Amino acid sequence: MLVMDATDHEILKCLQENGRMLWKEIGARVHLTGQAVAERVHRLEDQGVIKGYTIALDDSMLGVTQVALITIFLRSGRHADFKTFVQAREEICEAHRISGEGCYWLKAKLTSQGQLNQLLDAIVEFGNYRLNLSVDNFK
Repeated sequence: MLVMDATDHEILKCLQENGRMLWKEIGARVHLTGQAVAERVHRLEDQGVIKGYTIALDDSMLGVTQVALITIFLRSGRHADFKTFVQAREEICEAHRISGEGCYWLKAKLTSQGQLNQLLDAIVEFGNYRLNLSVDNFK
């Protein structure tokens, strides 16, 4: 069983704020030495709590003009093929199998209306979809 204390949670909070924060800086915030923080972080990595590190990008600087939120109503028996399709599509940045209305929910970052149309044309091969476009991202 995974055992985490309040200090582990504070360390994770620091890393979520800035994945490049130095062990020494984190240690000052959680009242540990940098070495003790490093040992805890390595333990959390080994336990699978920390799966990896990433960066936050400004999508507008990369040419992203639309964010599409797509609910997929899959035809039965196409789940494996659909998952393979999603993995191969660079513009799809999130994919969730969902309960309730629909089978899957996708988030796609697109650089043009044409790219969105191409994605939707490819998705319709697997089933129907409902499209929503993001008009603002505030969190």
